[in-house]
Amino acid sequence: MATLCFQSPTKPISFFQPKSKPSPPLLAKVSVFRCRASVQTLVAVEPEPVYTSVKTFAPATVANLGPGFDFLGCAVDGLGDHVTLRVDPSVRAGEILISEITGTTTKLSTNPLRNCAGIAAIATMKMLGIRSVGLSLDLHKGLPLGSGLGSSAASAAAAAVAVNEIFGRKLGREELVLAGLESEAKVSGYHADNIAPAIMGGFVLIRNYEPLDLKPLRFPADKDLFFVLVSPEFEAPTKKMRAALPTEIPMVHHVWNSSQAAALVAAVLEGDVVMLGKALSSDKIVEPTRAPLIPGMEAVKKAALEAGAFGCTISGAGPTAVAVIDAAEKGEMIGEKMVEAFWKVGHLKSVASVKKLDKIGARLVTSVSR
Repeated sequence: MATLCFQSPTKPISFFQPKSKPSPPLLAKVSVFRCRASVQTLVAVEPEPVYTSVKTFAPATVANLGPGFDFLGCAVDGLGDHVTLRVDPSVRAGEILISEITGTTTKLSTNPLRNCAGIAAIATMKMLGIRSVGLSLDLHKGLPLGSGLGSSAASAAAAAVAVNEIFGRKLGREELVLAGLESEAKVSGYHADNIAPAIMGGFVLIRNYEPLDLKPLRFPADKDLFFVLVSPEFEAPTKKMRAALPTEIPMVHHVWNSSQAAALVAAVLEGDVVMLGKALSSDKIVEPTRAPLIPGMEAVKKAALEAGAFGCTISGAGPTAVAVIDAAEKGEMIGEKMVEAFWKVGHLKSVASVKKLDKIGARLVTSVSR
């Protein structure tokens, strides 16, 4: 298993009471930077490819879910990235070539060391100990960059799963998350709340990063849950949005967010969409800092709630807004109101879609046997 580590102050979390003011709110010291994983070879014998080519898909994700900053996320159905991977004799053994990038953007680097899919593929190859086979990769982007829907994680997840599949599925999903984290660390920071659900599907709780400990949360199959996703024509780079976060928080906000995150987990397990929405809407730490950076976001949230959404917040770092509801028809109407608010208040064009929970995660779509 790869070794994970944290970069933090001498005391990672300390509660203190400044002496300069009488009885101020207690503050919690916050550190949100973690160092990247160093993956290791996990397979004793180098596997041979079982396919000459594979095509994989990885879904979009909603990270944070309000109060769950960096430790809660879920996958959404129907949106995502595709990777086509081939055994390529023209590529040097043990290496990978990115031959083509298509879809919503073509401005990504084809250098595997500077591309989300390439970094994750290389990490997976290292875990498998691949030294005798060269690979070529095509990436089709279904997600725009900087959308708040886990675009980088979808590319990384699809690539990691593709490499694992072409060599006979020797690695488990948690190991593939570690490979994907290598990519996320380069692009947006060492956090698993996009890559974990992108690979595992459903809701995922990241209980710990050192060592990585992931807990899938099963939403009841007999309950209905729909996500209203409204994406404006505005880019919110994750690194920029993370840089805007506070370094200290009042103790009362720490307690509040902890209780809301616990309520959100309970709501997921019970299939209580109303409570899920209330908890998702209740972040007092991250959303209040990021919302003003996205034109119209506060008005969009208000419009969603007034239209009947059970809750609304920023998806990941934004700018996409996500609302939750229990019926697709209601979701369509709520989406229209959110689009209207983005235009009227934020002067941004936006697109709405209503999606269900993706319970599968990254998966093989097609394959060609040797």
